[in-house]
Amino acid sequence: MTKTAKEQALKILNNNMVGTMATIQQNKPHSRYMTFFNDDFTLYTATSNNTHKVEEVKKNPNTHILLGYDGKGFGDAFLEIEGTVTVSDDETMKEKVWNKALKGWFDGPEDPTLIILKITPTHIRVMNTKGLEPQIVEL
Repeated sequence: MTKTAKEQALKILNNNMVGTMATIQQNKPHSRYMTFFNDDFTLYTATSNNTHKVEEVKKNPNTHILLGYDGKGFGDAFLEIEGTVTVSDDETMKEKVWNKALKGWFDGPEDPTLIILKITPTHIRVMNTKGLEPQIVEL
């Protein structure tokens, strides 16, 4: 039985936390590695309110994320995600995303520098699936 693009995308999201996130800085793409958490197809990532990426998404909320490639070679499925970013300091969202992996950067979910970037996908493609054409995920 073959998986649908949506099933495969959710599996990749649930099994991969680290990916690259591109924003626009001085009218050029700027990428960095981020740790992502997902709730279905909505992504969340924690960051400091003092970072360039926060300034960048406030000026231009569009982002492009690569997630899932594990480096084994041909056939490693991964996701290309286009979406829009909203910046939130909502305490409920901070509690939802908080986990022990964030302790290296923040004192806890109540840390005043902690904010959450919420990424709402507008387009998702499953890529590099054993030579198949990219699969579009219907949202």
